[in-house]
Amino acid sequence: MNNQTVNKESEKKENNKGIVTLMQNDKMGTVLVTEDVIASIASIAAAEVEGVSAVITNVPKELMSRVGAQKMTKAVKVKVSDNQVVIYIAITMDYGYNIPATCRNVQSRVKSAIENMTGLTCTDVNIRIMNIKVK
Repeated sequence: MNNQTVNKESEKKENNKGIVTLMQNDKMGTVLVTEDVIASIASIAAAEVEGVSAVITNVPKELMSRVGAQKMTKAVKVKVSDNQVVIYIAITMDYGYNIPATCRNVQSRVKSAIENMTGLTCTDVNIRIMNIKVK
């Protein structure tokens, strides 16, 4: 096995741990991001859409264990495989907005933000409406 094969195999192992390789250049180095970074991009993009009251926030596991909550689902889940990203996001919407139209805007904004910022292909943005907020 040559060094290049070993490096590619170790990258695959890193990717399984939530680290995504965005760029690899033998002369300059490697650019890696975590799935949490991709989740943050998705959260911010979704929150910018009119009619979205909130993206259900991610709470660090350490904090949840301190307050006694053992299971807390993340608001944004990210799955990356072969440079393709699938997003699962939970939001609260403002009352009075068209749900399908607002969700299409969220999907478009999230997809665009992820692709522009990371260079990865966002294939799916799956949305779950968790609540409606009355102003």
